[in-house]
Amino acid sequence: MYLQKLSLINFKNYNQAELSFSAKINCFIGQNGVGKTNLLDAIYYLSMCKSYLNPIDSQNIKYDEDFFVIQGDYYLHDKQEHVYCGLKKNKKKQFKRNKKDYQKLSDHIGLLPIVMISPLDISLILEGSDERRKYMDSVISQYDKDYLDCLVKYNRALLQRNKLLKDFYQTRTFDEDSIDVWDEQLIVLGEKIHSVRVRFVEELIPIFQEYYTSISGNKEQVQLVYDSQLYEGDYRQILKDAIGKDRIVQHTTVGVHKDDLILTLETYPIKKAASQGQQKTFLVSLKLAQFDFIKKISGIKPILLLDDIFDKFDRSRVQQIMELVAENHFGQIYITDTNQDRLKEILKGIDIPHNLFSIESGENNLIIKID
Repeated sequence: MYLQKLSLINFKNYNQAELSFSAKINCFIGQNGVGKTNLLDAIYYLSMCKSYLNPIDSQNIKYDEDFFVIQGDYYLHDKQEHVYCGLKKNKKKQFKRNKKDYQKLSDHIGLLPIVMISPLDISLILEGSDERRKYMDSVISQYDKDYLDCLVKYNRALLQRNKLLKDFYQTRTFDEDSIDVWDEQLIVLGEKIHSVRVRFVEELIPIFQEYYTSISGNKEQVQLVYDSQLYEGDYRQILKDAIGKDRIVQHTTVGVHKDDLILTLETYPIKKAASQGQQKTFLVSLKLAQFDFIKKISGIKPILLLDDIFDKFDRSRVQQIMELVAENHFGQIYITDTNQDRLKEILKGIDIPHNLFSIESGENNLIIKID
């Protein structure tokens, strides 16, 4: 599976752009702020129905315009596929596959698997558990439709339970039967979500550790641990034990929406123990393991987006990463960098088809194919 052609109208800082790509490696070179990452984000949008960088759809429309359009032509399962994404201000986002509208955006997720490695991934290490749950959910949702459906239903039930707790607090009342209705839904859905996450993390760990060892030169030991309150006992009892606190704080304090991934380096939290280079190696290894996991489940090589990943890496680690992703094991790859000479030097030693595009800033960014 690979993207053959990308077309943009009024997307972020692009008035209009149209590019044709190599089935293997494609590089966007230019100074910071010219729009390299926005091209990767457009490709991500076509796979995941949303931006990797900005979750507010309307803010991805070019300034002073009232709509954007992203279109992609793909080669998938020996067939041509056309995907259309359009958004007008104050209108519902529209997604089409081969000119046919999707009834639900979730029906599209997983058709075009994708993995993005970005400087923003540092939030997985530095920010709270929300970011790490989102990571698990975004990976699993690309290959497991039932999981995505359970997740949507769980979040709806959680919203209703929290609303009920607020109502009880404001009216100084309490109805245990009403709470039990939502508890039953959280229990059934939450246990399914938990079991899938357990399997996911168990299978991801050895792949992740192998990549880290390869990139780091076997210098350190790293680990992922799935942390969940459901390990502590029966889900129903956990909810009942927490109801007193829930009523006081007016939201549900226990459940799979509180799960976390514990990230460690030599048994210490990576947030505190790792250098910037080690943190970046950790994240790249995690995302490459994600690639392998999705490929194994779906049978499709995801598109791999590498956004400015060479910063903070020494030359040997850059070379090691490029040699890894250039293997036939991987499919189509997109890379952004500010250093044209560095990329050309690396690609010179790798016998693989590639395109280089130079992006220059202007009223409408100029994209020049240079190789």
